[in-house]
Amino acid sequence: MKSILYATDYSESSVAALKYAHHMSLSLNAKLWVVHVFESPSMMQTRARIPFPNREKETFEMHNDKLEGFCKKHLGGDTDTLNVAVEAIQDKSAVEGIVSKAEQIQSLFIVTGMNSKSKLQRLIMGSTARTLIEKAPYPVLTIPEDKEYHPIKTIVYATDFQQEDLDALSKLASIAKPLEAKIKIVHICTMEKTICDIEKTQRMETIGKHMKYANVELDVLHSEDIFTELITYSEKTDADMIGMLERESTSYTSDLFYRNLLKKMKSYGKIPLMSFNAKNYGKFHL
Repeated sequence: MKSILYATDYSESSVAALKYAHHMSLSLNAKLWVVHVFESPSMMQTRARIPFPNREKETFEMHNDKLEGFCKKHLGGDTDTLNVAVEAIQDKSAVEGIVSKAEQIQSLFIVTGMNSKSKLQRLIMGSTARTLIEKAPYPVLTIPEDKEYHPIKTIVYATDFQQEDLDALSKLASIAKPLEAKIKIVHICTMEKTICDIEKTQRMETIGKHMKYANVELDVLHSEDIFTELITYSEKTDADMIGMLERESTSYTSDLFYRNLLKKMKSYGKIPLMSFNAKNYGKFHL
């Protein structure tokens, strides 16, 4: 059975992401794993030099009970009837614990909340979500804290026509297909970097061969303010989600530009954002 992993810190800002993840798990016929990563009590004991006998077992039980209560409170039912599994994970790193569990269950993607009441969206969406996007070998879906779930009908994917984009789109198609969602691929370039109709057709043919999903469109737009154009395009198309590629640091102008664009999208924080990591693109092959 397919699986989706949702990571929580029990905060109010993570509640919307829990509800969103649960709705997506139902739509995708996937099991939802709700996890919380905590630091080993023995590590705390070492630092504080205070004995904590039997704390390992107690801490696991406490967090598993807390996760059960968190789900029951916000999803309105017991985890058994909701097709939800909860698991407390002990690890020195929240990100490593989440990624390890995602690997174990072969998660379709990872869901996490986006802290939005901001000092610049809590320094661009919070350290755990940010590091997950940078390191996880799975797509990471970040949900704004006030976002309610609506059936996903349109997904916008911003592309610069890199090889990694094709692999990310293949993964995105596997998510969009059971949702019967349209994928609107958009390439936005400045006026001096126009793409002719013949080149657009060739690009679409390449995408079509790679994705093997029919409900896809490609739009090429021109603007000197690409971030604003992407937001406007997403609003006009009633996008329910935006997908983008997290690129490795390079000196190439286009890569640097798209990394900056993704950073702006993270700080925008009004539409669920699915991020794909370019350095892990090989994992996206179906």
